[in-house]
Amino acid sequence: MALSDETPLSEVGEFELIEAFIGLYPQGDDVVVGPGDDAAVLRIRNGHVVVSTDLMVEGRHFRRDWASGNDVGRRAAAQNLSDINAMGGAAHSMTVGLTLPADLEVGWALDFARGFADECAKVGAQVIGGDTTRGEQVVIAVTAIGAVTRAPVLRSGARPGDVVALCGRQGWAAGGLAVLTRGFRSPRVLVEAYRSPEPPYAAGADAAEAGATAMIDVSDGLVADAGHLAAESGVAIDLRTESFEIAEPLHAVGSALGADPMQFILGGGDDHPLLATFPSASAVPLGWQVIGQVDEGSGVTVDGAPYEGPSGWVHF
Repeated sequence: MALSDETPLSEVGEFELIEAFIGLYPQGDDVVVGPGDDAAVLRIRNGHVVVSTDLMVEGRHFRRDWASGNDVGRRAAAQNLSDINAMGGAAHSMTVGLTLPADLEVGWALDFARGFADECAKVGAQVIGGDTTRGEQVVIAVTAIGAVTRAPVLRSGARPGDVVALCGRQGWAAGGLAVLTRGFRSPRVLVEAYRSPEPPYAAGADAAEAGATAMIDVSDGLVADAGHLAAESGVAIDLRTESFEIAEPLHAVGSALGADPMQFILGGGDDHPLLATFPSASAVPLGWQVIGQVDEGSGVTVDGAPYEGPSGWVHF
């Protein structure tokens, strides 16, 4: 049957939907076996294989009344592509598992698939498989597979004396979320940043080439993720607020909500910039901004003092 965007999935069936998905996901020469078999088979030419898995749950990570299927698809892909980026690598293959309500319209599911594929195309990644099942809400499980041609950059390599640098916008998605939770839709640029992040996909390999000692994708919050890097490296990190230029839309939201816009930068997630440490400021690549330093000790401070504000997303 010809699929109509308004048709509920209960009238379509799993395998017809999967066939429609497959038509939206082109395959490259490195795919020996793509969607349709029990597992995909890939050719790996050189380097190390890098794998990351992440989940998105409706009502916790996204709301369908706040974002289109295309937006959710882009976000689901972006957060996984960014994890591979944070290792100094690039994703080449993706799998996506979907739990979908029976009354969900086909159009939303296909819109999701298009957004997912479009985001993957930004780095040349392809969707090689996945699964679908029925559930009460949309749940998305993505696995990203990539490669690094040099030693991967881990969270555990930072050393006292290193500088801390950031690449990509930070705090914009948090500002957009703050707007949406209060029933507004502007500033639109912040709302769009929440709906569809723009990770700096080329920055991970650039940082690795420049000699980054440690790196992490900022998905939960800058202070929180800096804390993960500090803990894994056994060091202390101090972030300097004077290093950040607060964009006008964040000022506007802060003023409207009676909030310090710096809290969006320090505690916000979902923008997926990269945070890395380098041996010296002279080693930091173009496009990166030095925002702090690595010291002896443990934990994260802001301007030399403990940070009392929200540090980031907490899952449990």
